Amino acid sequence: QVNLAESGGGSVQAGGSLRLTCVASGHTLKGYCMTWFRQAPGQEREGLASIDSDDDTTYANSVKGRFTISKDNAKNTLYLQMNNLQPEDTAIYYCAADTAMYGVGSGGLCYNYPPDLWGQGTQVTVSS
Repeated sequence: QVNLAESGGGSVQAGGSLRLTCVASGHTLKGYCMTWFRQAPGQEREGLASIDSDDDTTYANSVKGRFTISKDNAKNTLYLQMNNLQPEDTAIYYCAADTAMYGVGSGGLCYNYPPDLWGQGTQVTVSS
């Protein structure tokens, strides 16, 4: 049983930064394609950034240049560094894993979609 647990969310003012963390337990992340998603109230879920086993990455246009995805295989941990946050970034942020071991696709998503493992989410609130 693989579990994903996000942390690092919180409240910041516009222009601020946060780093989200997703810790995996029960299995190594090393071979998976990992994705950060977010969902704001009343809006569809949005894929933001993905990273695969070769450390190739892809970003959605909405976060390119502001967010950075990375992972530490030794710590079995995925990160999302978020800079220059804006009120429209307010959402619940989720990490997810595609265990089929395909690579990244485009637009912030893994090639194989949807992912089959999800964390519980962490709230990010950005005030103006």
